[in-house]
Amino acid sequence: MSTSIGGISIPDSRLARAVTELVRDTEPALLFHHSSRVYYFGALAGLRRGLKFDAELLYTGAMFHDMGLTHQHSSPHERFEVDGANAARDFLRSHGIAQADIDTVWTAIALHTTPGIPQHMHPVVALVTAGVEMDVLGLTYREYSDAEREAVVHAHPRTPHFKEDIIQSFYEGIKHKPETTFGNVKADVLADKDPAFQRGNFCSVIRGSAWVG
Repeated sequence: MSTSIGGISIPDSRLARAVTELVRDTEPALLFHHSSRVYYFGALAGLRRGLKFDAELLYTGAMFHDMGLTHQHSSPHERFEVDGANAARDFLRSHGIAQADIDTVWTAIALHTTPGIPQHMHPVVALVTAGVEMDVLGLTYREYSDAEREAVVHAHPRTPHFKEDIIQSFYEGIKHKPETTFGNVKADVLADKDPAFQRGNFCSVIRGSAWVG
């Protein structure tokens, strides 16, 4: 049975159990526990904001959101967010989930590192990002009670040096395709870890295009 925190539990369903088993068997413990915390923090944010959301879809989005960092699901040229979204899409299709719900989960994962947009979208999309922003960035840290934060971390522990561990995990998952970080926050990870990394530049792309004038 999952831990109940502030009225939030992991759904007790065949789909959720399959999600848990797959992600636990695929991701390292760091990412599995991080993703689990993302679900709890996202769902708690949903309750606080008065949003109606499908817990199964939110759980799937939260648990798959970093699957694109694993070698099993990392493509040569797609953003890792898209790789994770595609993995979730294939999983949900294999379980007969409706296409509209698959699209929602796909979008939630694909946009979870795109600030300023998810919060205006479907609750599942908004809440996956809300959970990520809480657990990784701590943007809404004070919006959760001490009891809530402590209960989530007790159920799914953070490593003693989680901040550096997760940055390293991001780096390991994207360093082989630096071009996919153009225009998104993961370029900061490569710049932090690789002194030779050269960021793409939007203005340079415009000026270097084949257009005259």
